[in-house]
Amino acid sequence: MGLRARVRTKDGWAVRHAVLTVTDMTGRQVVRAAADDDGVVLTQALPQGVYTAIVTAVGYQPTASTAIVASSGRADLGNLVLARQGGVELPPPGPWTIDPAHSSVGAVAQHLGISSIHGHFGEFHGQIEIAERVEESRVHAVIGAASIDTGNKMRDDHLRSADFLNVDAQPEITYRSTGGVSAAGADRWTVHGELTMNAVTRPVDLDLTYLGTGPDPWGGTRAAFRATAELRREDFAMTYNQVVQVGIAAIGTTLRVELDIQAVQGTSLPTA
Repeated sequence: MGLRARVRTKDGWAVRHAVLTVTDMTGRQVVRAAADDDGVVLTQALPQGVYTAIVTAVGYQPTASTAIVASSGRADLGNLVLARQGGVELPPPGPWTIDPAHSSVGAVAQHLGISSIHGHFGEFHGQIEIAERVEESRVHAVIGAASIDTGNKMRDDHLRSADFLNVDAQPEITYRSTGGVSAAGADRWTVHGELTMNAVTRPVDLDLTYLGTGPDPWGGTRAAFRATAELRREDFAMTYNQVVQVGIAAIGTTLRVELDIQAVQGTSLPTA
């Protein structure tokens, strides 16, 4: 063994596809090695001396450090932290499963021009796929339209009717990303996708904030996200409204979608 390094993101995740390039003081490349699945890079033994270690990975900003190799031919560079290009982060690549028990899918509409109606959907599921090239990440979610709950049975029954969600004919609301994601700021992304509701499909972008990752009590790892979007009811063939007086409708024409999502690393949820 020569040089050893552990390549990590700022959240401590292994960067599996990182490459370590070592040059001598003249700039000549002397060795090159790729990280394993744990983000660990090992090279062959090197002659005693001072070297430059450069770590690169697709989607990350490169970093360089000085390596002083002892007479044993070895040196441990410790953790080498790579930052995402653009300064924004997402969880490590792979599948993540949305956990409905610890997530919420809500919507807010204006009521009578002076207050808001808050509702949420009780049934939904979905998958998030974080790609090696983070911009190619994808999401697919399905919501049970009939699970709408605003705290008022009469209003909920009306929302389920053909005037609004038409749940008998269209029992599912689906969202599927179509154009990947793009950076929108520090720890913020825009998810480009399509929403299908009431048999109408429209492009809808989600303003996504990544809140971080951490272990859960069931031995898994979770990632947290918050996302919002603005929808116009008429874009989804929901044009019903009752005008209570001139210029004031019972329910506003714009909906604000609010998502608080926890996703579990892997393709399934814990059974405990």
